[in-house]
Amino acid sequence: MIDGVILTPLKQIFDERGKVMHMLREDSPIFSRFGEIYFSCTNPGAVKAWHLHKELTLNYAVIYGQIKFVLYDERKDSPTCGEIQELFMSPENYFLVTVPPGIWNGFKSVGNLTSILANCATLPHSQNEIMRRPANDKKIPYKWELEHR
Repeated sequence: MIDGVILTPLKQIFDERGKVMHMLREDSPIFSRFGEIYFSCTNPGAVKAWHLHKELTLNYAVIYGQIKFVLYDERKDSPTCGEIQELFMSPENYFLVTVPPGIWNGFKSVGNLTSILANCATLPHSQNEIMRRPANDKKIPYKWELEHR
């Protein structure tokens, strides 16, 4: 587990009409502030990586489809510097991942469906606050290809 990343199990409430999917509440211990909410829709097999926020904290949950979410810790002062963390997120494996500033992250939609990832960020998006690298950047020791194990 990368230092500072928090996984929070989330509730889904089912009945004959459908379901309610909880994500984040103001009275949650991990809630700090509200900046914006957005939904990232990703086509099957597409990769959205890499990015790092300098100040913003991410709060991600997958509400439809499935993604492989990957984090890379490049923070020199971190006890987990150099580590990779992979998480598989979906409504069937429903949790919130809280990613503090300074951690590279990205995701790939896996399966046959377009995935929908919800983010309740602590700040509004700003181009001055984000850093980006290509998905195949050699500085991050990770390959997005499907592995047959």
